[in-house]
Amino acid sequence: MAKPKITIVDDDRDTRELLAAALEDEGFDVTMAANGLRLIASLQLHRPRAILLDVNMSWIDGFELCRAVKKNENFKDIPVIFISGRGDPEDKRHGFEVGAADYFVKPLDMDKLVRRIRELVSPQAP
Repeated sequence: MAKPKITIVDDDRDTRELLAAALEDEGFDVTMAANGLRLIASLQLHRPRAILLDVNMSWIDGFELCRAVKKNENFKDIPVIFISGRGDPEDKRHGFEVGAADYFVKPLDMDKLVRRIRELVSPQAP
């Protein structure tokens, strides 16, 4: 069975690599993007089953990027999970408003994150 493909978008390389290693250990096929432009380019080539997205990034923040993905007919069904150091209730609310499936605050609880990703990418997921 093919591994579910997950794309991590974070402008911090250490965070991307740590997250990728943890998810690969859990059986996911991980691609990484340093910013929104790279994500948009990679979506065309490697459609993921879910996107893990940092909120604070240069060029375009995660909220705007999520909104752009959700407006695109080809990609709007891909679940987006925010991963952020910003745990303010207002940030979380905004994340869900722009279309996120979930919002996790750093430091991450990897068990909860992996469980949530599995829920979102399972074949019976909506």
